[in-house]
Amino acid sequence: MGCDGGTIPKRHELVKGPKKVEKVDKNAELAARWKYCALSTEKLRRPIVACDLGRLYNKDAVIEYLLDKSADRPNSEVVSHLRGIKDIKELNLTDNPAWEGERRNTKGDRYEDMHCAMFICPVVGLEMNGKHRFCFLQTCGCVFSDRALKEVKTEICHKCGDPFKDENLVVLNGTKEEVEKLREKMEEKRAKATKKPKKNKVAETVAKPSDSKENPESTETVSSEGQTSTQNGGDNSQPGICGLFY
Repeated sequence: MGCDGGTIPKRHELVKGPKKVEKVDKNAELAARWKYCALSTEKLRRPIVACDLGRLYNKDAVIEYLLDKSADRPNSEVVSHLRGIKDIKELNLTDNPAWEGERRNTKGDRYEDMHCAMFICPVVGLEMNGKHRFCFLQTCGCVFSDRALKEVKTEICHKCGDPFKDENLVVLNGTKEEVEKLREKMEEKRAKATKKPKKNKVAETVAKPSDSKENPESTETVSSEGQTSTQNGGDNSQPGICGLFY
């Protein structure tokens, strides 16, 4: 029994066994998280933003999502926590001088190192390719490696000089445990923002006009007989004691 053209099929072509589970290259998957937008899956290009969970996006993709959340998108669940433009921060990244971009392999005949990153740490020079832990500051958006923050401990940004605290650090593309901690931190921050501070009740005092009018200045008159009389508000007081004349 043969097929058309006189070919003889082999056993593996006729008998179908269980499908092999395709193994995903963890290194390639990790590198893709640092090179592609988490929402549009397009290559990252400036301006690049990050959310409170440490995910990287193209800013234009996030704006399109916020303008029309009803549109069907394949990765809409990764941005379901975004409410507005204030929930993202534009990153201040440092270019990698060794990165040649797409110009290096225009013909497709050269080896492309997927671990060569577009950006580096401005302090120690580590490449932002997924091999090293990176963080960004929510205050200014500057990005540093975790090694730089541990080796050079300071409360001032190494790049722009703005002050910051440890609570302003957000891990980029962290593990599941780190993302859960960032989510709890984000929810606590939003809960505090929604609670309005109680205003102290200030007692309003209303000035009431007095019923009695101000009394005119008292006048003192001297009679021809030497008696003095004081007038206060039009009421004559009793005559004073007269002096004795000898």
